Amino acid sequence: MNRIYLGLGSNIGDTRENLDKAVELIKDKVKVLSQSSYYETEPVGYKDQDWFLNVVIEGETNLSPEELLKFTQSIESELKRVKTIRFGPRVIDVDILLYEQLKLDTKDLIIPHPRMSERAFVMVPLYEIAPNIVIDGRKIKDIVEGLEGEEIHKRVE
Repeated sequence: MNRIYLGLGSNIGDTRENLDKAVELIKDKVKVLSQSSYYETEPVGYKDQDWFLNVVIEGETNLSPEELLKFTQSIESELKRVKTIRFGPRVIDVDILLYEQLKLDTKDLIIPHPRMSERAFVMVPLYEIAPNIVIDGRKIKDIVEGLEGEEIHKRVE
């Protein structure tokens, strides 16, 4: 089994329901080990849109990175994601953040996810569930402490 981390985000419709549906679908091929709290986050890039709700999950899978990408894309498709504007609004986004210690850079897939270390909406929930992880030789605690810019708030249910 391969240890993976996935980042999920939504800012259209019932964002909590969208995330929960995606996690349930992910469980078809990924054993979910832990899930972060829900975080409300300011959009990055294209600002003229609603805030996102984000979570990160830790899991194990037998899928290869390429199979995992196809699987996560099938979930986005099933939940009716339509790509319009880069960094724009979406019903669901499922990103492969980490896959074991693998470094991969192909036309279709880059692992670790590019720019993840610059994004509070990824790093804060990842830090919550994996506080001792090291990314590109840096402790996640140091990465999180160095983040600037976007607002992020833990949603209290």
